[in-house]
Amino acid sequence: PEEAVSDDRSRHGGRVRGFPHERGNWATHVYLPYIAQEEFLELLELLVSRARTYVPSLAAMEEFHLSLSQCVVLRYHWIEPFVRSLRERLAALHRFFCVADQVKVYTNQNKTRTFIGLEVSAGHFQLLELVSEVDAVLKEFDLPTFYKDPSFHISLAWCVGDLSGRLEGQCLRELQDIVDGFEESAFLLRIQWEQIRCKSGNKYFSFPLR
Repeated sequence: PEEAVSDDRSRHGGRVRGFPHERGNWATHVYLPYIAQEEFLELLELLVSRARTYVPSLAAMEEFHLSLSQCVVLRYHWIEPFVRSLRERLAALHRFFCVADQVKVYTNQNKTRTFIGLEVSAGHFQLLELVSEVDAVLKEFDLPTFYKDPSFHISLAWCVGDLSGRLEGQCLRELQDIVDGFEESAFLLRIQWEQIRCKSGNKYFSFPLR
């Protein structure tokens, strides 16, 4: 029998689901994983500490990635063919570098969460190539494709609600100054992407770049 699943916000920091949980539906996301080095975590601590003087509820991300798809819903029996199609589409793609060094404030589509992220300033074309391949797979399964004119970024911190007004302007300028002045930033924020990952529910699939 279908079982109702309660959506207890206290279990996930007050975040609101983008869509209701339903048995047999698997939230699915395609992305480039970023493994944080110690120096990156030092930079993150400086940024979050400064940003909390404007928004005390800000929480640092625990894992880092750059999205290549929206979060979409797959039925369980679609997961295997979806991953197989992704693997075929991504098999010929090569590793590449990008630079993510521009601090930017984002909100999600329904304005229930605000993020501070590092936007990509170089490597945009290669990322669009990846998105084009991922979008082709999403279309096969009649799923929503990625945003038009995406702002590729790595999210660093988040809070509940639309608090973008507090973080933009003076706060954003101070955060950019921290990034620009951080001794290791030129090295840290030039990132070589080596694999693409797909998360579907609690399952992870990896696609190495050549």
